[in-house]
Amino acid sequence: MTTARTWAIALTGLDGDLVEVEADLSNQTPEFRIIGLPDKALGEAVQRVHNASANCGLALPRRRLTVNLSPASVPKHGSGFDVAIAIASLATQGRMDAESIAQTVHIGELGLDGRLRPVPGVLPAVMAAAREGKRRVIVPHANAAEASLVEGIEVVGAVSLADVARWHGADVEERRLDPVPAPASVREQHGDADLADVIGQREAVEALIAAAAGGHHMLMSGPPGAGKTMLANRLPGILPALDDAAALEVAAIRSLSGDPVSSLARRPPLEAPHHSASIAALVGGGSRVLRPGAIARATHGVLFLDEVGEFPPSALDALRQPLEKGAITIHRAGVAASFPASFQLILATNPCPCGNYGVRGASCICPPMAIRRYLGKLSGPLLDRVDIELGLARVSVAHAADLTVDSVTTDAAAARVAEARARAAHRLCDTPWRINARVSGPWLREGPLALAPVVRRPIDAALQRGSLTLRGYDRVLRVAWTLGDLAGRASPSVHDIGRALFMKKGITI
Repeated sequence: MTTARTWAIALTGLDGDLVEVEADLSNQTPEFRIIGLPDKALGEAVQRVHNASANCGLALPRRRLTVNLSPASVPKHGSGFDVAIAIASLATQGRMDAESIAQTVHIGELGLDGRLRPVPGVLPAVMAAAREGKRRVIVPHANAAEASLVEGIEVVGAVSLADVARWHGADVEERRLDPVPAPASVREQHGDADLADVIGQREAVEALIAAAAGGHHMLMSGPPGAGKTMLANRLPGILPALDDAAALEVAAIRSLSGDPVSSLARRPPLEAPHHSASIAALVGGGSRVLRPGAIARATHGVLFLDEVGEFPPSALDALRQPLEKGAITIHRAGVAASFPASFQLILATNPCPCGNYGVRGASCICPPMAIRRYLGKLSGPLLDRVDIELGLARVSVAHAADLTVDSVTTDAAAARVAEARARAAHRLCDTPWRINARVSGPWLREGPLALAPVVRRPIDAALQRGSLTLRGYDRVLRVAWTLGDLAGRASPSVHDIGRALFMKKGITI
């Protein structure tokens, strides 16, 4: 046999394409060539495969070896094709079971000593293989636990290229090698801090619970020390646990970002990029390999932008489309990658650069132009997509002493959120939505559950005065439905509309 075939996966974002790795051996001038639109990292597989094969006692033949990656029109990048290229090349000499090789997907990078090194994106790659009907995949030992999260596919974790060849029937000497370990996680670990730690901000806690119950976006404005970051960090703890599909999607994004995955995390993720983050860091991208940004990593969780007044305005405005569509598509020359972006946005800002504007007992040293420029970074279209705008003040010692007994625990808040979401899901069971923040505006205004004119009167008046846009009108309605769900009412009351209007624009009725 001079031709051998096996399979690999080419990833474009979270989407994977099955790639046939075809190797052919011919009696021509000795050469090893890879064709089929490989990038530079993939082209360097020639040397890695040569050295790894020789060091495992599986030297490649000294003839012309051509490896074709088909379909050639699909861009292929990275070192995850190494194992498939090596196995297909070695199989041209008839050392292995051709049928076994042809039914197996191989994923992994080769070290020069022949060991398999872990690669990012193994989970979405195995998911793509399963969707294409493949039932067996061989991955590096360090990625075996991650690959095993996909049901319905046999996962083989291999330490070295010799192990892979021996698994396919090759007669090769067994050598004891230590597996290459998975890289350490670089993600910041957020502890399970309790909401009861927040003292003296009962109104803010109630607003946070409403945001969690309806999936609403929120802006918190207040001086340093008011508790904005503390509140945001406790939001994931009161959100419902992720179901299987959401947890698998979150794990796939983490895997594609290069973070090791060994189990499905049920806690919604929290992403808090630094204010120096660029547009690409927020929405994702890259010149050679398209990687998910912070908004994709926050999918099914929370994106927290602290000190939002320090972010570049262009980076903030890049959030507007993902907030509406729940997805982001990144276009580069010859390739486009789509990532989910269904996140809950929490913004926090000081009232001015020094943080003391409007604070009782403090002195603001910022000129008026600096204050306007600082807050002006939050454009009107972005603010129009925020459901709750909350002002916070510093807590006094007296308040801290009085309100400790009335603090709300994370467990109690999570129970209220779960009950409100269950009520909303039951009401929306015949629609494509399950939480209030996702409900269509026309359906809210004109659908079967449209509120009576007497209940809508406050927001109708605000819309007529120009205090609200139509998008803001719909967002007030969504918050009002959430407040009604939290209170156990079948539909929002005038009081709920009034509270929602105040939480959006500070307008009282």
